[in-house]
Amino acid sequence: MDSKKEDKKEHILNTAERVFAEYGYEGASTRLLAGEAGVNMAMLNYYFGSKDGLLQAVLERRITSLRVLLEEVQRRPLPAWQRLELMIDIYIDRVLSNNSFHKLVQRELSLSHRFESASYITENIMKNIQVIREVILEGIEDGSFMPVDPEMTVATILGVKYYIVNSGHVTNRLLQTDMQDAQQVEEVVKPRVKKHITAILKAYLIKHEDE
Repeated sequence: MDSKKEDKKEHILNTAERVFAEYGYEGASTRLLAGEAGVNMAMLNYYFGSKDGLLQAVLERRITSLRVLLEEVQRRPLPAWQRLELMIDIYIDRVLSNNSFHKLVQRELSLSHRFESASYITENIMKNIQVIREVILEGIEDGSFMPVDPEMTVATILGVKYYIVNSGHVTNRLLQTDMQDAQQVEEVVKPRVKKHITAILKAYLIKHEDE
């Protein structure tokens, strides 16, 4: 695919991500999606086949690209704690840079009648979670981490992320910030969240000399 076509496809995906997050799958008609992207419906079908195909492409792009980054860190010849720190940095950076996507994910997961979509999301997110979990297990096995519950450790990371991203009004008041302001998110919220999660996990995971 040439660069012009690839740019057009990326533009459609970016637009669809925002529209699906705002209106939901049912509310985002192909006509609305095409109109927001500035293309005709024939072009949507050409690239993605259907609205279902477009939604899956939106989901796959973000989830898979994050897994590629996490797996690259996992393979590095570094101590478990350094790799976990890098994974937290990547994860929080991606999550807080893509609010629309993560709102879309939560919307799809919350709808019982969207079982196929929810199953697809769950299976692929679990692959990402497994990469983080494996690094925690490596640290436990080599003795650099305390023998903690690895699943609850991952849940701690996810829980902070979930609340910050999905409770916008409360987050704004709690952190005295504006989650709609990209500059504040980049310069204030991201560093604060990364520092908080890293400090919690370091206190919880790292063995002290007197232990």
